[in-house]
Order: sequence, then C-alpha cells, then structure tokens
Amino acid sequence: MAENEQEERKPRVKPIIEAADSLSLGISMVVAVFMGLGIGWLLKNLTGVSWTFWIGVFIGIAAAILNVYKAYSKQYKEYEKLAQEPRYAIKKKIDDEDDDEDYGEKNY
Repeated sequence: MAENEQEERKPRVKPIIEAADSLSLGISMVVAVFMGLGIGWLLKNLTGVSWTFWIGVFIGIAAAILNVYKAYSKQYKEYEKLAQEPRYAIKKKIDDEDDDEDYGEKNY
C-alpha cells in the first residue's frame, strides 16, 4: 500500500512538460511565427494601417530566432558539463601523449 501512495505522489506533469519542451525546435519556430502573424493581423485591424501587419511578422520571426538561440545555449551548457567529466577527458590524454613523441625518427 505504501508503494501505491508513493506512485500517486510522483509529479505526473513534470515529465510531460520536459518532453514537450524538447519536442521539436521546428514546432516552436512555426508557433512563434504564427503568433507574430496574429499580432500583426490584430495591429492591422486595430489601427487600419497595413504596414503594422509586418511589425507582427517581424516580432514572430524574432521570437523564432530567440527560440533557436535558447535551445543552442541550453545544449551548449549541457555539452560543457559533459566535457568537465573526467571519463570524457580523452582529448587531454591524447594531447599529452603526442607531446612525448619524437617526430625526427621514423620507427616503423
């Protein structure tokens, strides 16, 4: 019975949100552009000036670019954390071994 209570208390929404966050960068870009189009359409209807539509389009494109930048930053931080782990420090080992070799003689 204690196991059932623990299973019920586990957060069920958090894994879904994390999965949706990393679902697809393409989807977030499309949604950002469509939201910008909606903002532009709304501005055009409120003001009656047709060029305000393009303000919304540019807002949507800027939001899509920001989404790409955020995804890149997040992945780069994860890469940096991974590079700090000692088990992935093979590049340093290879660089140290290359320094000891003498390239003047050929030992085949």
